[in-house]
Amino acid sequence: MSAIRFEPSSSLKPKPDESNLEFGKTFTDHMFLLDYTEGKGWHDPRIVPYGPLTLDPAAMVFHYGQAIFEGLKAFRSKDNKILLFRPDKNAQRMNVSNDRLSIPEMDEEAFVEYVKALINVDRDWVPSAEGTSLYIRPFIMAVEPCLGVRASKQYVFAIIMSPVGAYYKEGIHPVKISVESHYVRAVRGGTGFAKTAGNYSSGIKAQEEAKHGGFAQVLWLDGKEHAYIEEVGSMNIFFKIDGEVVTPELNGSILAGVTRDSVIRLLNDWGIPFSERRISIQEIYEASQQGKLEEAFGTGTAAVISPVGELHWLEHTMKINEGRTGEISQKIYDTITGIQNGKLEDSYGWNVLVHEDVKV
Repeated sequence: MSAIRFEPSSSLKPKPDESNLEFGKTFTDHMFLLDYTEGKGWHDPRIVPYGPLTLDPAAMVFHYGQAIFEGLKAFRSKDNKILLFRPDKNAQRMNVSNDRLSIPEMDEEAFVEYVKALINVDRDWVPSAEGTSLYIRPFIMAVEPCLGVRASKQYVFAIIMSPVGAYYKEGIHPVKISVESHYVRAVRGGTGFAKTAGNYSSGIKAQEEAKHGGFAQVLWLDGKEHAYIEEVGSMNIFFKIDGEVVTPELNGSILAGVTRDSVIRLLNDWGIPFSERRISIQEIYEASQQGKLEEAFGTGTAAVISPVGELHWLEHTMKINEGRTGEISQKIYDTITGIQNGKLEDSYGWNVLVHEDVKV
């Protein structure tokens, strides 16, 4: 890994009030940048003052959408250690996305070291209040100025960071979800399994319509038969049916969530009956009618666990656990957040300590 060049900011920003942090609205003093040029590879790693990027109007990202991203968090423990939660999984998934969009792979160990280095420079931005964290957004975009429809020969990898508050300020609470029966998020053979910008922009219309209807999120069905469950918005989805927890299998159109993987590990270790398989919305409806749909929850970096209290599909309303957070949902949330902030023993080796001696 090349030495990281450091250009300190000459004008540091005031730190925000930790009791009033909004998601993705405030950014730290610095950002990380790395260039790619065909024939030269990834080069010139640098930490510079946070600020605008200058791109040519013909930069290929604007025209053909070669852009991927990741999301992870850093936490400040009670003994003032800064911990990253499973950054190696984000590095691996970034390369999966890179491959799908014909973006050159990155060295996964270097990815983690770049994240650590930026955190060390802006370590005072990692909040310490209960439930807070530093959200980290690595991303790659095609920057070659060219209107030819092909893979770019130039890219920029960047990392920006934002202190964020507790997702649930008053404790986790179930949300209402609308099952999307018109729009399609992804199909097998497409980009659904990659964390690419286009996947999210194509879902905004359905999300807006769901919000107008009083729902927090949409539950996507498969793009071919419109019958099988895939994801909830930006989260994976789990159901507890008659004592067994089930989640849709990774089929090529579902994102392999880091939190999803963590939840599966916990369920297996706790001896809770669990399976990954194809799940139809009709099966969920019938389980609800029979009183067997006991819990439902989404999993993702932002919320960790988002319990589902109601599902709305066509003219059907499915009330889940009387609109209350389920026992398994709460236990998973408490366990993962406890590991992340250092309150519980990390027997899985998921946390990565951010050492102060990462050189920049």
